[in-house]
Amino acid sequence: MRFLFIALALSLLSGCAQNPVSGKNDFVMMSEAQEVAVGRQNDAQVKQQYKVYESKAVQDYVNRVGQRLAKQSHRPNLEYHFTVLDSPEINAFALPGGYVYITRGIMAYLNSEAELAAVLGHEIGHVTARHGVRQQSAAQAANIGLTIASIFVPQINNAGSQNLVNLVGGALLSGYGRDHELEADRLGADYLARSEYDPQAIIKVIGVLKNQELKDAELAKQEGREPRRYHGVFATHPDNDTRLQQAVGEAGKQTVANPIEGRGAFLDATDGIVFGDSLDQGVVRNNRFYHGDLGIAVNFPEAWQVHNQPDSLVAVSPQGIAMMQMKMDDKPQGSPPEYARRMVGYGANIQPLEVNGLPAALIDLPSVTAGVIYHNHQAYILQAQAKTRDGLATYRNDVIDTVRSFHALTERERKLLKPLTVRAITVRPGETYARLAQGSPLGKSAESYLRLINGHYPDGEPKVGQRIKIVE
Repeated sequence: MRFLFIALALSLLSGCAQNPVSGKNDFVMMSEAQEVAVGRQNDAQVKQQYKVYESKAVQDYVNRVGQRLAKQSHRPNLEYHFTVLDSPEINAFALPGGYVYITRGIMAYLNSEAELAAVLGHEIGHVTARHGVRQQSAAQAANIGLTIASIFVPQINNAGSQNLVNLVGGALLSGYGRDHELEADRLGADYLARSEYDPQAIIKVIGVLKNQELKDAELAKQEGREPRRYHGVFATHPDNDTRLQQAVGEAGKQTVANPIEGRGAFLDATDGIVFGDSLDQGVVRNNRFYHGDLGIAVNFPEAWQVHNQPDSLVAVSPQGIAMMQMKMDDKPQGSPPEYARRMVGYGANIQPLEVNGLPAALIDLPSVTAGVIYHNHQAYILQAQAKTRDGLATYRNDVIDTVRSFHALTERERKLLKPLTVRAITVRPGETYARLAQGSPLGKSAESYLRLINGHYPDGEPKVGQRIKIVE
């Protein structure tokens, strides 16, 4: 009886609107004007979290491709906004109301205008089918239904009823994963065909991203971390995904006599685009970290993998046995030894020291090895942890050497502070990815990454006269 009240509340609150794609009535609680307002409001928040990529030429190019697709969509009268974000993340997403975003990170792995159009077309598909609006409406209805039901049936606020309501709410939202991704791919492929691009570019792009995911999963296993995903809804490679093949195949029935690939146009437009870290996050070169604004540098062990993340700097030992993390404290209190004692307890033995002219302290215990270094009124904490105590002992000297390498940035090092960029070159006789990887700033994984960004992973090779991308 209690849950009949929920059903009644949901039915009373429900609103229906015709879906622009299917023509059927969808459960939504938002008009198109409200949808656009939500997108505009959240667009401001996105641009606070992410910087907008500063290249006007790149922004104009992406907008031009996006607008071409949008005109062929089911909602051509909507005002679309396409923005390239200055982020190394491999990502693209859309907000309700026509706000579409793509990172420079994902653009480095694309190889033609058709592939760029495939990513944008997929996100346009989310907008035209109102996926975000429908998901938000379902979540809103579940919450409102619970509130109203609890007024009539106060006992519904007990833990058991709350769990059941959460389960019901989860069921409402569970259909917005795989099915919506497939619908967005089907719609994206449709918009590609209408815009004279090859619909199969959808599958090609997802294949490239799946290869990148597989490579990252391999690295993650070595480093003892969770792999990063873009199209996580595809458990298998897209070449073997029957539902995806069927979805894209529907659009493929449309005749595209001479589909646009636009490889040369894409390589020209993205030549010089930043790859990996931007300067405001510091840069890693051959396991050395430099940060111009902070004026610091630190050297990590050669065999370790270094990851420059937005909120921390992480280095992982071979096989992921041990990990070092560097964080910063803007307002440290006391001296470095006093700061270190507060970290591990006042009974611990802390060694005061000077690291390249900077006041510091070393924590060297069986359970923890760390360093605290003061520079420019800020504390930098380099702390190691391992899966086992023996693992920490194995890499103890590596950690201490890293702590002792910390120093103020020199003028010579400051000259190295420039971001990596993607460059298009023409392959000459004798050039292979192994040869191009020699001396690459991408480090130990350079050969794999060169194959990935050129769509030749895992073992493809470039052909003489072909234009490919390198990172320099």
